[in-house]
Amino acid sequence: MGFPKSTLYYRESVQRRPRTPLELENERLIERIKAIHHASHETYGSPRILAALRAEGLVVNHKRVRRLMREAGISGISRRREGRSRAATEAAKATQARVAQDLVQRDFSGVTAPDRCWYADITEHPTDEGKLYLASVLDAFDKRIVGWSMGEHATTELVVNAVEMAIIRRQPRIPPVHHSDRGTQYTSIAFSARLEQLGLKASMGSRGDAFDNAVIESWHATLQTELLDRQRWRTKDELRTAIFHFIEIFYNRQRLHSSLGYLTPEAYGRRYAQQQAVDS
Repeated sequence: MGFPKSTLYYRESVQRRPRTPLELENERLIERIKAIHHASHETYGSPRILAALRAEGLVVNHKRVRRLMREAGISGISRRREGRSRAATEAAKATQARVAQDLVQRDFSGVTAPDRCWYADITEHPTDEGKLYLASVLDAFDKRIVGWSMGEHATTELVVNAVEMAIIRRQPRIPPVHHSDRGTQYTSIAFSARLEQLGLKASMGSRGDAFDNAVIESWHATLQTELLDRQRWRTKDELRTAIFHFIEIFYNRQRLHSSLGYLTPEAYGRRYAQQQAVDS
């Protein structure tokens, strides 16, 4: 059974019809959306893609971006709602521990300059060879990961290495507050002594309360959703390499952060430095 001649004529006429300026513009826009999505390791949803397009000087609204992404089958990664088990840092109390006062008191918006408050924590992820642990130090001002360390065990040495990297990189003029949970690595006498040697002010949230360390918990959720849970990791070295690239190349320098007005941590810090230079 064939199509009526009128239907065939209509289809041929549509195929021959020149595309409108709007259709051509949408095609170019979809190509930019695909490029931005690919550069984000296919993690960006419409809000970050919209911010990236506007940063390029394109005038476009969020409804159009969402529609074009939907039509092209492009989507970002959403965080899972269910909670994950805590890392081994919360496993048990040490027989000898130094618990610091909470100097932050959940005032996550009160940091107005770099290196005033650093958040620290440990997370873990499995590979076919066993677990790999990551200790991170995050600057509350620009959300940059300023120090990190990876290892096969959640040790005090792991968290010491992360904070020492942060000190070497940032060279803070004013001793930052170092805020963590009450994991055994952070309450150990060895870590407390090293913080004192480095001149940092120790701060700790209440035991088992994730909201007291919400800033770095958000970093862990991003890492988990946008990297760790997206594939099976065969070796620890494979995962080490992937985490290194995620932190140093993507997260700190390329990823747009909604809490920073859709700037990257590097761009946000650079803007602050430029403003300080103008003011001085």
